[in-house]
Amino acid sequence: MASLTAAGSIQSQPESPPAHNLALGYLRGFLVVLVLAHHSVLAYFKSPPPLPKSLTDPVRWWRAFPVIDQHAHWPGFNLFIGFNDDFFMSLMFFVSGLFVWSSLRRKGSGTFGRDRVIRLGIPFLVAAAVVAPIAYYPTYLQSGGHGISGYAHAWMSFGDWPTGPAWFIWLLLAFDLAAAAIFAAIPGFGDALGRLCAGARSHPVRFFLLFTVISIAVYTPMSLIYGANYWTSIGLFQFQTSRLFLYAVYFLAGIGVGAYGVNRGLLASDGLLARHWGRWVAWGLTAFFLSVVYFFIVLAYRSAISPNLLGVAGGCVFAITCGSLSFAFLALFIRFATRRRWVYDRLSDNEYAMYLIHYMFVTWLQFALLSFALPAIGKGAMVFAGVLLLSWATSAALRSIPGVARVV
Repeated sequence: MASLTAAGSIQSQPESPPAHNLALGYLRGFLVVLVLAHHSVLAYFKSPPPLPKSLTDPVRWWRAFPVIDQHAHWPGFNLFIGFNDDFFMSLMFFVSGLFVWSSLRRKGSGTFGRDRVIRLGIPFLVAAAVVAPIAYYPTYLQSGGHGISGYAHAWMSFGDWPTGPAWFIWLLLAFDLAAAAIFAAIPGFGDALGRLCAGARSHPVRFFLLFTVISIAVYTPMSLIYGANYWTSIGLFQFQTSRLFLYAVYFLAGIGVGAYGVNRGLLASDGLLARHWGRWVAWGLTAFFLSVVYFFIVLAYRSAISPNLLGVAGGCVFAITCGSLSFAFLALFIRFATRRRWVYDRLSDNEYAMYLIHYMFVTWLQFALLSFALPAIGKGAMVFAGVLLLSWATSAALRSIPGVARVV
């Protein structure tokens, strides 16, 4: 492990496999459940985009809203979806970066890259080739299409290949391979990031402010150029363009915090972040509330405000809210996820496979409920419960196969 000298520098020592961190494992499982819940209620979004007349229409909102229930909407789901979208994918990149440096030091860039390709690349291809086409077939049916051959013809005419939530997997793989390449060229880059994070344990507010300033600096220009909701899609590879560098910052921050020491820096169980968890949660909720107020102000006065000013202000608000909620959840789990629970352990075992396969259960359950006259809250709860149980059971069944278990 890396050690801290009296002078404050990090020196290299033989690296041992990182011990499992209970709080971070449970946080990762919680984030996956949040993803499942997020997608489960998208069909019941208040003021959704119109139903697609065809999957080949130039405007392709159906990729984000694959099934739309025109008779069941609840504005509370808008708040829930906005809350999630403000932070959860960024935080997943941060958590994913925490053990990258210890793995690179232990395995070397070549073995690390090969292992990442196996663990991320193969599941991504399976999710893209199998899960995504199954998941989007209800979209084709709702748009008036019918028949597998017609669906296949429409799918092959896109010019790219929609992958749904699996975009996270390939982008994480790209970040991992980039980290391996940097490690091969600059073996000390992780230690340098670790030194930047060294004071986060005793000065988390200072670290948060620096982190937020960097987030604003990388996100705001991209949102001004491309817009907050624009996606880049090249073949199998999609990502939300404005957030590409923001996700990279979160991933690099995770590498730095992990390089200094997951259990002794920002995320130490006795550090100030954990000890002052209540303040961080209060601030995170306050930041989200202020972002909602900002949203309504924009709706009311959009025509009277310069678009560039709106873009800059919106970028700042999003980056601040994202960081605030991320730190709040980190503080909450580091402080309280300290004892093993059987259910949480089983969830942690299966969360990766659940993430990979859940989307097809989401869309088919939403499609199956279209003809039922139920309130949006009831439908959303039913879809989420079904998706959670079906994804969990399918993951457990798949992981009983030795070859699959070694990958996921």
